[in-house]
Amino acid sequence: MKTEVRGNGASISLQNPSFFNTPQNSIAGALKGCLGSLDGACIEKLLLHCASALENHDVTLAQQVMWVLNNVASSVGDTNQRLTSWFLRALISRASRVCPTAMNFNGGSMSQRRLMTVTELAGYVDLIPWHRFGFCVSNSAIFKAVEGCTKVHILDFSITHCMQWPTLIDALAKRPEGPPSLRITVPSCRPQVPPLLNVTKEEVGHRLAKFAKFRDVPFEFHVKDDPYLSNEPFDVQFESLLTQLTRSELDLREDEALVINCQNWLRYLSDETKGNIAHGFSLRGAFLDIIKGLNPRVTVVVDEDSDLSAPSLSSRITTCFNYLWIPFDALETFLPKDSSQRLEYESDVGHKIENIIGFEGFQRIERLESGAKLSQRMQNAGFFRLPFCEDTISEVKSLLDEHASGWGMKREEDTVVLTWKGHNSVFATAWATTELED
Repeated sequence: MKTEVRGNGASISLQNPSFFNTPQNSIAGALKGCLGSLDGACIEKLLLHCASALENHDVTLAQQVMWVLNNVASSVGDTNQRLTSWFLRALISRASRVCPTAMNFNGGSMSQRRLMTVTELAGYVDLIPWHRFGFCVSNSAIFKAVEGCTKVHILDFSITHCMQWPTLIDALAKRPEGPPSLRITVPSCRPQVPPLLNVTKEEVGHRLAKFAKFRDVPFEFHVKDDPYLSNEPFDVQFESLLTQLTRSELDLREDEALVINCQNWLRYLSDETKGNIAHGFSLRGAFLDIIKGLNPRVTVVVDEDSDLSAPSLSSRITTCFNYLWIPFDALETFLPKDSSQRLEYESDVGHKIENIIGFEGFQRIERLESGAKLSQRMQNAGFFRLPFCEDTISEVKSLLDEHASGWGMKREEDTVVLTWKGHNSVFATAWATTELED
């Protein structure tokens, strides 16, 4: 007899999960104290039990725990049920590779995401302040850093298709001394992660140029492209891009204020030595060294505030489950369970879960590190913290007033952190290449 377990479009045929057939293979330990109420703590315990079974190649026990998780999971249930459904899918995906002869996996790749229109992307970004927080803090810090400058050049490393720039263009247009001329340069390569857009970077630049012209802001938009590598993996393309991040290749000008903007970007740069990177540097370390050498007026780094880079699967499951609960819980507060907008957003979070839990080595592209670890990395690379001014804090507070009451903000040293019900979710930092004088 076989039991078919399903996890959001994926299915896996399992041998009959006869519980408690032998003491060593029973799941009694995993369920102890959980019967009658499978809350978040109990679900986490089951997930860890399944991970341990997979690491020990105990197929029977892994199948049994998946069967229990399948009875908890629901893509249209409560927060824990919905989150469990994506963890189950990630474990199924992992199991199909760990035990390919014992498990028959049938599930479409979650990387095949729907392409959004620009209007849909705007709604996606506005849904919860996950992205808008970073835009708000970054734009405010950039605006302050380029005060009095007549020419500004932004190198934009971001996964959100330049969605933050109309707000900055509008703010620059209102400067009492008049707007500066603005250049934005973006890389042609981008990790294949949600959200995905149905227009090219050149079209995005064209739309920004039209808006800048409407606001009387002199504007240029450039894409750093390497057509010979367009079909290569992201890390290969980005390693090539590093050779183009020079003053001459970027056409940096002495009279321009240079700004580096990193929004949810560093986590996709491998922290392991690979390829032709000189002197044993990782891709992440090499990137930071190169941008520091460009001597920008300000470097802004925004990312999710959690450490998901641990080599231990159990550690990643614990951290991931307790961290990615946040967007699921936040969406629960204002969208119905069957909302297509909610399901799509959760699916994109699920894409992240599958990569964090289902893959190892260079196949695992989600290598997020906490704000504290990132700050230490920046300091080790020779950057110096820049404090955020009170105007920035006021703008963030105004932004959060537009969203559910569970969202908040706190300051940790010179880092600003977005919180949900007191839990850290996104951090924002600003950096200079020389130490500020007292």
